[in-house]
Amino acid sequence: MPLILTRRCSQPPADSVAPPLRLALSADERTRLRGQRRSLCGQELLLQLDRGEPLQPGEWLGGASGGPAVQVEAAPETLLRVRAQAPLDLLQAAYHLGNRHVALEVRSTELRLLEDPVLADLLARRGLLVDRLQEPFRPEAGAYGSVHRHG
Repeated sequence: MPLILTRRCSQPPADSVAPPLRLALSADERTRLRGQRRSLCGQELLLQLDRGEPLQPGEWLGGASGGPAVQVEAAPETLLRVRAQAPLDLLQAAYHLGNRHVALEVRSTELRLLEDPVLADLLARRGLLVDRLQEPFRPEAGAYGSVHRHG
């Protein structure tokens, strides 16, 4: 029987009676707040959270009737890391990717996006340095994304 998770918390729920579980999710999976999941140790979980903001790495989840707390983690994903010789080149790349509605993680000296061979080729043709890495993806919320808060 899966552990049913119905609450979002900024810290481990006070009524948690067992050691915490870890739930590694991709960026896309963190946007889906309902459905079957599995903790890193294999425990079946059922998310039944209210619709709203994506889950955030470090966020805690709990059930209506206690049980172990569950901490959300960002799962490693295959990403493209984009760097440039000049800041303007990186800014132009961000503009072109934004025009294609590509989810981006923006850093001071690089952009990160989910692996896509077509985009990798486009960026390389623009003279950008593109390599692959396996790390958690934390894309920007976007212009209309709101600040994440716990109720």
